[in-house]
Amino acid sequence: MFDQSLLPTYDASGLVGVLPAVARSLGVAERDRDQPCQLDESGRPDLIELLPSRRAVVVLVDGLGYDLLRQRSGHAPFLRGLLPAAYRLSSGFPSTTATSMGTFGTGLPPGAHGLVGYEVLVPDEDRLLNELSWDGGPDPRLWQPNQTVFERAAADGVEVTRIGPGFFDGSGLTNAALRGGVFTAARSLEARVETALAAVRASRRALVYLYWGELDKVGHVHGCQSWEWGDELELIDRSLAHLVSGVPSDTSVYVTADHGMVDSPHALRIDLAHDPELAADIRHVGGEPRSLQLYCEPGAREDVLATWRGRVGARAWVLSRDEAVEQGLFGAVSEHVLPRIGDVIVAMRDNFAIVDSRTARPALLALVGLHGSLTPVEMAIPLLQVAARDT
Repeated sequence: MFDQSLLPTYDASGLVGVLPAVARSLGVAERDRDQPCQLDESGRPDLIELLPSRRAVVVLVDGLGYDLLRQRSGHAPFLRGLLPAAYRLSSGFPSTTATSMGTFGTGLPPGAHGLVGYEVLVPDEDRLLNELSWDGGPDPRLWQPNQTVFERAAADGVEVTRIGPGFFDGSGLTNAALRGGVFTAARSLEARVETALAAVRASRRALVYLYWGELDKVGHVHGCQSWEWGDELELIDRSLAHLVSGVPSDTSVYVTADHGMVDSPHALRIDLAHDPELAADIRHVGGEPRSLQLYCEPGAREDVLATWRGRVGARAWVLSRDEAVEQGLFGAVSEHVLPRIGDVIVAMRDNFAIVDSRTARPALLALVGLHGSLTPVEMAIPLLQVAARDT
């Protein structure tokens, strides 16, 4: 039976609410509504309410899960000081960068923005699209046609600046999920912080977005429990303290993430290349090792579902597409997005993973830290904030 407490949330307790809340704090009107915050039955706001400010900097640290930050906060004295007042949010499902960037950038759940996984089916083309690299992908503005929060803020007169590595500028994922305003390339974290400071100082009404991906890379290669991960967190902590100390007094700074991570020992993994029973009747293996999306041969879905439940049901949640949609794993799903989702969804428990060496590159098979599934350490992310001192 599926544990309802693990379901992702697509309201104020989720990543979906972060950028819309920042835009509201700058005076940008809601996409569909502009009304006071309401309370749900538990007394929790259905919107993230941030204090008004004239300028804002939003930093997204790839892979900085809430539970990981708390566990390893000895490496981050500055961020540790912000934890008592932090939001603990849900990244959404799957807990992977491409999907979370769609959720963050549009303020919509995956079922609406359509970036539903790391590798997903392109309907009617019988092939997978890697939504992170976007190699050979469709027009990103058609694949994800909804207005982004950055576009909405820019249309409202906010000076929007996005800062990241140069190859992000004009990439498929950027154009699908994070378009709007201007892009400025900077390589090191120190350079990105200085670029952010220059951008926020240059306008009286500004929204600056800074992305940093090295923590995720270190976690993938060395593991999120490694000393290397702790060293990278120390660098991030020092850089963010410098950022906060340098912004104008009417500027709020927010730090969030796209997902957490678990270390997955190679000895605990199954390789579909060496398991013909699990590989049978599957046309495409999408998703990623912690969150598979299986696209079955015609008429084979029920057999695949039964086989996988029998073999890995104790170590993974195995759901049909209909069940996953009904449970709300992707939020409300648009009709044109539905065929992109796998016939069978396999979300791993504990630190289990399933790989496919027939198609995965050796470098990907060697990774230690993984993410994508429904466990709290993968889905829980922080929203840390330093409010403006003068508005």
